[in-house]
Amino acid sequence: MAESIIWAASGTGFTFLMTTLGAAMVFLFHKTMSGKVQKIFLGFAAGVMIAASVWSLLIPAIEEAEANGQMGWIPAAGGFVLGIVFLYGLDRLIPHLHPSGNTSEGMSTSMKRTSLLVLAVTLHNIPEGMAVGLSFALAAQQGDTASYASALALAIGIGIQNFPEGAAISLPLRQEGMSTRKAFVMGSMSGIVEPIFGLLAVLVASAIMPYMPWLLAFAAGAMMYVVVEELIPEAHLGEHSNVGTFGVMGGFLVMMILDVALG
Repeated sequence: MAESIIWAASGTGFTFLMTTLGAAMVFLFHKTMSGKVQKIFLGFAAGVMIAASVWSLLIPAIEEAEANGQMGWIPAAGGFVLGIVFLYGLDRLIPHLHPSGNTSEGMSTSMKRTSLLVLAVTLHNIPEGMAVGLSFALAAQQGDTASYASALALAIGIGIQNFPEGAAISLPLRQEGMSTRKAFVMGSMSGIVEPIFGLLAVLVASAIMPYMPWLLAFAAGAMMYVVVEELIPEAHLGEHSNVGTFGVMGGFLVMMILDVALG
């Protein structure tokens, strides 16, 4: 257990660091990203998460279930649906605002627009942290190099897409009138849920290890909810939406290369 916690802390710590580095772009650039660039980054994040959900979570969930003498598709499908329901519930409960929108989602609140923007990014960082934490927990359980390599590929992929994500929250906050330093801190802190939920996932997994296939599929379902509900629609808003499509394919390709090269 201690080993899996250390690996999960390192992996999610890396993804949090990449969010922080992205948020630091507010010190170099005081303008928001252009619409095209933002669509590419959103599409890239979607592509990474789609590939990660399939290769790093669903396929290992099926294989783990079959290794335990179970029918692989049952925990994969069941956990996937539960993950979707979980994120849907958070989406309905937690007040948040997407950068491209003017109407807040979730429960009604008097929170400031800037706080709602941060909560939107924080919300979809939750399944990313869970995914990385569970991948390292599975690797520690299996104890083979290939499993650790797969978990490492997932952490690197999530970290890469977190860099533009950090900038995508800190720059708009600066444009909303927030000080540069506070915009950086808020952008960085939007990623703190990844190590928190990553470590929580490891602690839960160690207690109910027989349900690891369900947990892996759960994380995949949560990530796919974010992709379908938020990332892909926002990547295709307005004109020149094809750049969002290229971003999706690019993110998928990068994650595939990482998984094959390190797996």
